[in-house]
Amino acid sequence: MEKPSSYCEYVNTLEKENLHKIYHDSQYGFPILSDNELFGRLILEINQAGLSWTTILNKQDSFRNAYSNFEISTVANYDKKQVERLVNDSGIIRNKLKINAAIYNAKKIIELQESCGSFKNWLDYSHSISLDLWVKLFKKIFKFTGRKITNEFLISTGYLPGAHLTSCKIFDKVIRKNPIWNINK
Repeated sequence: MEKPSSYCEYVNTLEKENLHKIYHDSQYGFPILSDNELFGRLILEINQAGLSWTTILNKQDSFRNAYSNFEISTVANYDKKQVERLVNDSGIIRNKLKINAAIYNAKKIIELQESCGSFKNWLDYSHSISLDLWVKLFKKIFKFTGRKITNEFLISTGYLPGAHLTSCKIFDKVIRKNPIWNINK
């Protein structure tokens, strides 16, 4: 079989119970309304750096448990004891740089919430800027967010188009749920 040219083509070859198929069909590119869930997706994207997305999908429940259900205010207050707990948690990626980035980023998100009302409001306000400007903005504010991580975070949360091919059966569903990049406007 020829290698699929897109994530959409790839998941169409999988059983419906496959983690990639579930993620593609119900989460990828769909807007996220909750700041905590947006933070959770950022944690997952940061932890994927250098690893396969399959690894992250297999560990996403462990990440949720390890990082206090992605509760931003809780993670922002993690201390050395919590960092050590995470470093020793075999259910997640035990990279101290990524762990410290999650804590730092939680603190930065709280600052954004204070100035913009929510992390989502900040993202919504900035949604029409180019990827290059997004990358500069993310690098200025957050840790461990290079071009690939920023791009994938924004695509996976619906802030940039490209999660699905227009021929994908999920494409119309994502468009209906995400007016930010509705090409039928």
